[in-house]
Amino acid sequence: MNRQPLRLAIIEAVSVLEEAGVPSPRADAELLAAHLLGIERTRLGLVPLVDVAMVEAYRAMIAQRAKRIPLQYITGTSAMGEIDLAVGPGVFVPRPETELLLGWALAFLASYPRRSPVVLDLCTGSGALALAIAHARPDAVVHAVELEPKALAWARRNAEHRASQGDTPIVLHQGDVTDRDLLTELEGGVDVIVANPPYIPEGAELEPEVIDHDPYSALFGGPDGLSVIKPMVSNVARWLRIGGAVAVEHDDTNGAQTADLFAQRRVFGEVAEHPDLAGRPRFVVALRVPTDVEAQRTRATRPVADETGTDE
Repeated sequence: MNRQPLRLAIIEAVSVLEEAGVPSPRADAELLAAHLLGIERTRLGLVPLVDVAMVEAYRAMIAQRAKRIPLQYITGTSAMGEIDLAVGPGVFVPRPETELLLGWALAFLASYPRRSPVVLDLCTGSGALALAIAHARPDAVVHAVELEPKALAWARRNAEHRASQGDTPIVLHQGDVTDRDLLTELEGGVDVIVANPPYIPEGAELEPEVIDHDPYSALFGGPDGLSVIKPMVSNVARWLRIGGAVAVEHDDTNGAQTADLFAQRRVFGEVAEHPDLAGRPRFVVALRVPTDVEAQRTRATRPVADETGTDE
């Protein structure tokens, strides 16, 4: 069988992607080759020759990428934490920067005193954060909310797959995260909330992979990018247990505004902004703290010291 050098096929692919304006032509060319061969990208150098059929299939995939179809749509998968998720038309493709939010959530849970913590993922999309947390913390009870039916179908598909692989099943809900009547049964009972809501300001210039393929409703959050986050904060306040925490991803232009939305409410404390690896504002975290009334109620319900004690 006639075989051809893989290295030459990749060089040709890089040239095609460069001409098409793809932001990371070499990385994408190598990732697509690795996907087609079913190997790690780092092992491409161990495959000197490939057959003609593989080269033809590879060129077809490169042609798709040159049309600025997202890499993840071509491979059908996207990673989050230690798991891979199925993605495609109708669902937002998880971004690498969201890994930082996942890392924060897992670190917070590692230091959290409650066993079997309750976690809530808002605007879950493909189920990325919810499923990555459930995989890393099998003791957690994880709920996830998504409004759009197409995205919810992808989340359900991923949830069923992860459960079949032995992960703790998550609970999926269809709903609007700004709805005051959503998940009333979870009020005061959630330990950690994570959210990657629509937050891009309308009119922002985006790459074709984003604007032409990610669902509009998963991208844009009104003129300032905060039309979902603003009303969502009130729901976060009622869902969180005192001592619990929330992390919300946001556009790099409105980190301070997002932080203010939490800082202005008495039920939140220790509000902090977190940058991404490029130093841009990326997500805000806040702790649910007791109000004066809640603190008084807690003190009033504490056990009274016995007669031999020194407490007054």
